[in-house]
Amino acid sequence: MRKIVAALNMTIDGICDHTAGIPNEEIHQHYTELLGQGDAILYGRTTYQLMEFWRTFLEKPSEEKSMNDFAAAIDKIPKIVFSHTLKNVDWESATIAKRDLKDEVLELRQQSGKNIFVGSRSLILQLLKLNLIDEFQLCIHPMVEGNGLHLFEDINDRIIFKLVKTKTFKGGAIILYYQPKNE
Repeated sequence: MRKIVAALNMTIDGICDHTAGIPNEEIHQHYTELLGQGDAILYGRTTYQLMEFWRTFLEKPSEEKSMNDFAAAIDKIPKIVFSHTLKNVDWESATIAKRDLKDEVLELRQQSGKNIFVGSRSLILQLLKLNLIDEFQLCIHPMVEGNGLHLFEDINDRIIFKLVKTKTFKGGAIILYYQPKNE
């Protein structure tokens, strides 16, 4: 059985907008390695379209190797996109989900293989409410963004997590690895 892992960057004040945070070589390298440990990543339409930015590095590489490596990793991993408005995707490694989120995740979870990552706030919130996330990997950047999307908005029930691991980066970011506790 595969694990469903919510992996997201956020700021100290809980903002998880993909333009917030302080990415650097070390963080790009971490996420490049992480993507190699998964069989797929789930995106909503908005995040999928934001992530298409990385395709430009495949055609015109950056001078920063870590960004090129991440671009190659994100290009390689299969992406499953949940959207009511997109009818097709032109990224070769992406497909549009044919079932609703719950049914798709339940089937993916039952298969053998590596982790399935969730990289969109909206999908994380839906899966959290369905109790279908096995682990959170929250990369907290040492900054206050001030405004934007808060990760745990619209969660009305108490959820307790168990801290299972941490990883600290030289630039001050830290990844907190949490598993939901069953009360």
